[in-house]
Amino acid sequence: MKMDKKFNTLTLKKYFYYIDNHKKYTDFNTLGLYRSLTENKKLDIAEKIQVRDYAHTFFLKQFEFLQIKDPLTYSDVISLGCELTKADEHQMWLDIKNYQERTLKDKRIKHRNFGVYSKHMCGYDDCRFNGIMIREGSPLEECSMRGFSNDAKWKSEKIKIERKNSGRIIQKEMNLVIQEHS
Repeated sequence: MKMDKKFNTLTLKKYFYYIDNHKKYTDFNTLGLYRSLTENKKLDIAEKIQVRDYAHTFFLKQFEFLQIKDPLTYSDVISLGCELTKADEHQMWLDIKNYQERTLKDKRIKHRNFGVYSKHMCGYDDCRFNGIMIREGSPLEECSMRGFSNDAKWKSEKIKIERKNSGRIIQKEMNLVIQEHS
């Protein structure tokens, strides 16, 4: 069965209904659910917090993964109804960054080709590449990724491996040429 409704148009009762019956709907999207809490004009802040807390009883693991998949949505939803100081906001982004690095390391993921990181987001509203999927290492990726403390390390490791591999290829070709002449 399909929902055929956008989350950001739902009322409080409809949110609870769809969350309770989420397994019935093939197009139920937890990211869309959480993102809609920041976009829905029909709910006040207290109702949005109520929906967020209720959704956490079903989708807390998916919500925590938003720190990697879509950190901006995560930060917006986690801070619903809170007035954050600059220090609070800075600490929240440090926590998100640490969670991202720890999770990627624990799961041995050496790329970030998922979520918002798989799409070009340069910050210019009129950019013709906004929203398109990008390949790891492409020039479009370079200007759109949020910084990690070990990005430079990953890039240097990648260049080092490429350099080693090209050296091995040259050495093999030289050995073949020497063997042919012997």
